[in-house]
Amino acid sequence: MSNEQVSFGYEDVAPDEKTRRVGGVFSNVAARYDIMNDAMSGGMHRLWKDRFVRRVKPREGETILDMAGGTGDIAFRMAKRGAQVTVADINAEMLAVGMERAEKRKIEGLNWAEENAEALSFEDKSFDAYTIAFGIRNVTHIQQALEEAHRVLKRGGRFFCLEFSTTLWPGFAEIYDAYSHKVVPKIGKALAHDEDSYRYLIESIRRFPDMDAFKAMIGEAGFVQTRVEPMLGGLVAIHSGYRI
Repeated sequence: MSNEQVSFGYEDVAPDEKTRRVGGVFSNVAARYDIMNDAMSGGMHRLWKDRFVRRVKPREGETILDMAGGTGDIAFRMAKRGAQVTVADINAEMLAVGMERAEKRKIEGLNWAEENAEALSFEDKSFDAYTIAFGIRNVTHIQQALEEAHRVLKRGGRFFCLEFSTTLWPGFAEIYDAYSHKVVPKIGKALAHDEDSYRYLIESIRRFPDMDAFKAMIGEAGFVQTRVEPMLGGLVAIHSGYRI
């Protein structure tokens, strides 16, 4: 038997256990996804997502895989630019929220797929771009997911990842750390009756590789011209790369 351990927040658990517990977290928060993101970002996630999509530059008719995008936040923005977006998520409850939101907003033409980022069902070289926003840190084997992203991209395909990281701004880092660890779980308890899920989501940020380390992982997966664009000193970062 394997003795491999992976992080679930501040705990180290078996890979299967992490996959199961992360699934439980997102099943719990699916219906309150906007509340979760507002609590964790002070409402700024909407601006970050707008900026992220501007960097992706979705174009009319191109195919884009939006991984871990169940609720549609990124996909809706890209579909408005004319891209053909496949929204993929491992969590059926998150996808259900996204499909309901799309119907209410009368957004058509999206494809919805229940997929594991580590073992995608799509053929090699299927997409012009791959996006993942606030999802990669919850993947059990991150390197494997990056390699799958590389596999399903066409030559010249673009990889873009939006994720929380570690701010390097003196002073602000301590303020945000106190806010996230002490306040966010209490908000989760008050608004969503779920303190534990919110605590995990904050802890998962602390265990995620820093900007340079994650950039190196993207390069190891085969991407070139890798770069990182920090926001708020690195509290959030846009990582990108290309398949050649």
